[in-house]
Amino acid sequence: MLEGDRLWTVPNALSVLRLAGVPLFLWLLLGPQEDGWAIVVFAVSGITDWLDGKVARWLNQTSRLGAMLDPLADRLYTLAAMVAFVVRDIVPLWVVLVLVVRDLAVLVCLPLLRRNGYGPPDVLYLGKGATFVLLYAFPFLLFAQLDSTAADIARPIAYAFTVWGVALYVWSGAIYVLQAVTAIRRARPL
Repeated sequence: MLEGDRLWTVPNALSVLRLAGVPLFLWLLLGPQEDGWAIVVFAVSGITDWLDGKVARWLNQTSRLGAMLDPLADRLYTLAAMVAFVVRDIVPLWVVLVLVVRDLAVLVCLPLLRRNGYGPPDVLYLGKGATFVLLYAFPFLLFAQLDSTAADIARPIAYAFTVWGVALYVWSGAIYVLQAVTAIRRARPL
């Protein structure tokens, strides 16, 4: 079996653990609104995200499944947080719609690329940075909901990270779509 085909690896187990935390994270935000515990689950997710990559390289346990699970977990945490934030009136609906439309546009490109003989585009540092900034915005958005001086300090930081993250996310999505369109045009002679 090729290394890239392995399913049962330590990094994949960490990614599955991370994915299992998504419903708990969402429930904590929407059910009891235990924002402190939601931040703990989110922090554990961040640690396992970092750890699965390190362990995969250290143990030479990279896999195609792991390469799919990692960004899936990022997207699901982002979506869960955004849904909860809209329901709780922490962010406006249009912010979530912009993020979802961006992801759908990139997702539509994948089968079009495949049909024209291309694999998925390389992951952009800009896209990773955008996800990183958005994931940093979430705890600050939760801290901003408190009724304290800490909330007053967290609020502008939360909004700055959110605006910056959304802008970078849309920009990286536009680059992915542009790359796909360029590749498809090259594949089809006029």
